[in-house]
Amino acid sequence: MKITVIGTGYVGLVTGACLSEMGNFVVCVDLDPAKVAMLNAGGIPIHEPGLEDIVKRNAAAGRLKFTTDKAYALSHGSVQFIAVGTPPGEDGSADTQYVQAAARDIGRYMPDAYTIVVNKSTVPVGTGDVVKPAIADELAKRGLSTEYSVISNPEFLKEGAAVADFMRPDRIVVGTDSQRALAEMQALYEPFLRNRDRLMAMDVRSAELTKYAANAMLATRISFMNELAMLAEKLDADIELVRKGIGSDPRIGFSFLYAGSGYGGSCFPKDVKALVKTSNDHGNALSLLTAVEKVNERQKQVLSDKLVARFGEDLRGKMFAVWGLAFKPNTDDMREAPSLVLIESILARGGQVRAYDPVASKEAQRALGERPGLSFPADAYQAAKGADAIAIVTEWREFRTPDWDRLKTEMHSPVMFDGRNLFAPEMVKKQGFEYFAIGRRGSAITQMAS
Repeated sequence: MKITVIGTGYVGLVTGACLSEMGNFVVCVDLDPAKVAMLNAGGIPIHEPGLEDIVKRNAAAGRLKFTTDKAYALSHGSVQFIAVGTPPGEDGSADTQYVQAAARDIGRYMPDAYTIVVNKSTVPVGTGDVVKPAIADELAKRGLSTEYSVISNPEFLKEGAAVADFMRPDRIVVGTDSQRALAEMQALYEPFLRNRDRLMAMDVRSAELTKYAANAMLATRISFMNELAMLAEKLDADIELVRKGIGSDPRIGFSFLYAGSGYGGSCFPKDVKALVKTSNDHGNALSLLTAVEKVNERQKQVLSDKLVARFGEDLRGKMFAVWGLAFKPNTDDMREAPSLVLIESILARGGQVRAYDPVASKEAQRALGERPGLSFPADAYQAAKGADAIAIVTEWREFRTPDWDRLKTEMHSPVMFDGRNLFAPEMVKKQGFEYFAIGRRGSAITQMAS
């Protein structure tokens, strides 16, 4: 098939690359000339395992092209994916101006033949009803009455595993009232469903809500466990044991039951806010999700609170190593990352920070800017040199088996704050460290700064 993808951000680039991998001819269009030039030169603007190889292979084969030429790109595809950003507004609502602009561009340049317009962006319920007339208005200006369908096909990609998620999806949701469009989408996705059919057809509005509901549910599980972790510390219980106890119930399962420093990224914070705003606009306040959001904002402060309880409010003359900056491993995405809250707190109290991440240091520097007392060493042990404590914020694999003896040699004092509960408290203490985790028995702050 001939495919057009509007937007070469996280979703658009993965979508275009993976569809070209299955033999489709894909043109990706973006308004950012620098990004398009990078992609045409073989570069990748995001860190996503496996993506670079797919892009290079299919670009070399002529199946994947990148351009800023909207007329060329939008006259190409019989299936056109809208994969542009929907950033949050000040009131929490999702800003759909870029989706609407893409729809109008499609109407201006789409071929005079049946076209399927696929909304891949995460959009408020009812956006499909806005996209359809926007396209019709532009077609009318061209004097055309070309048949087209507007459908919803939300993405369920995990950053750091997006290629695997796209190539081996656990489900594909298609929202449409057109049997013709459904048949075309079934044909497009058939190569990804050879094992069994996991395509779910529904109406457009239900598909739009499904995306928000999925992220809201996952965010809820995280905040629930974080609330329990704080209670576990008060009760001298261990949240890891509790997690295993409840996760073994097949009605609950183990996914997204890890206590930690709070969730971040481009999806959960934005989508929870947008769903809360939508519910309020329709007079049906979602009290649970409002609490989920509040718990998460509080949880991002937990490591800072523990650090201050141990060292005091005045951190002048203290050096802290922060291991892990991205909001999750296997990505360089710094949006809403808990590490930003911790670093800002330390710097505001006069402390110094050496921050290390395997791939996200450049993005972190961009997010934080040049600041007195803040540096970004190229190695985890360089970051630990002379540190009064280490704070682990992102659970990168390379942090799971540190050289404890070397750490003690490098550090000024062997103190660890573990925001992802990577270690058993007893083991870390046997290595000669003070250890403070999230909701772990025997790791709560017991020694207040004098």
